[in-house]
Amino acid sequence: PTRLAVIAMGRYGGHELGYGSDADVMFVHDPRPGADESKATAAARQVFEELRRLLQVPSTEPPLTIDADLRPEGRQGPLVRTLASYAAYYRRWSHTWESQALLRAEPVAGDTELGAAFRELIDPLRYPEAGVSAGELREIRRIKARVETERLPRGADPTTHTKLGRGGLADVEWTVQLLQLQHGATVPGLRTTRTGDALSAAVAADLMTPEQAGTLRDAWMQASRVRNAVMLVRGRPGDSFPNDPTELAGVARYLGYAPGHAGEMVDDYRRTARRARQVMEDLFYG
Repeated sequence: PTRLAVIAMGRYGGHELGYGSDADVMFVHDPRPGADESKATAAARQVFEELRRLLQVPSTEPPLTIDADLRPEGRQGPLVRTLASYAAYYRRWSHTWESQALLRAEPVAGDTELGAAFRELIDPLRYPEAGVSAGELREIRRIKARVETERLPRGADPTTHTKLGRGGLADVEWTVQLLQLQHGATVPGLRTTRTGDALSAAVAADLMTPEQAGTLRDAWMQASRVRNAVMLVRGRPGDSFPNDPTELAGVARYLGYAPGHAGEMVDDYRRTARRARQVMEDLFYG
């Protein structure tokens, strides 16, 4: 009784999944003419719950965890919404952080026309014509600072944490996303879910220098490769270098370092991340 679409979010929407990534998504449906909306919603929820179950059952492939927490109202909100419900929510309640999250939103499965309609709905939110106000800019910077201080795991080394540490994935991605929010309405190249493409567009629009973009790109690729290496060596995801010497040596070999050079690998990581952090502070915090 309804059309269905899956909207990829996060690294999934950016075509940047690694070996240990979850798949962040949102589910949208649109009841067919004459259909009862409550029955259509129940049917859509049943389909999406079965989709999640099938992707996580034991098989010859690793399970793919579907994470829908980026939906409106997070875990407290309904798993499935109609297109009209999304429109009403974003019109009345949308926050700056949600506009930022929508920068990575891309339809990946289901009804193509519904996916296109969802993209048309969110484009004014993620590429606002007026850019970012002074208040919104303060809010984005405040949230980023809180993420750095409150979400970094206890005991984690901020110089080598690939996701939330200094010069890690979050530093690069938040810098790029701020430029997208500020200039996406006027710079078509920034209207992309892919971090690398957005960096190239920022250089073409003179929003950063080629050297700054190269530094950010190097750090972003380095952090992504380390996370993949940790997953392959340990068999479970991790955002920091392993403490176990044997596992650390395995990560080093995966990244192309000769035996006995794990320390050099960590030093190289810190050096690249330190440079990226300086670029991030210049562009993001001003």
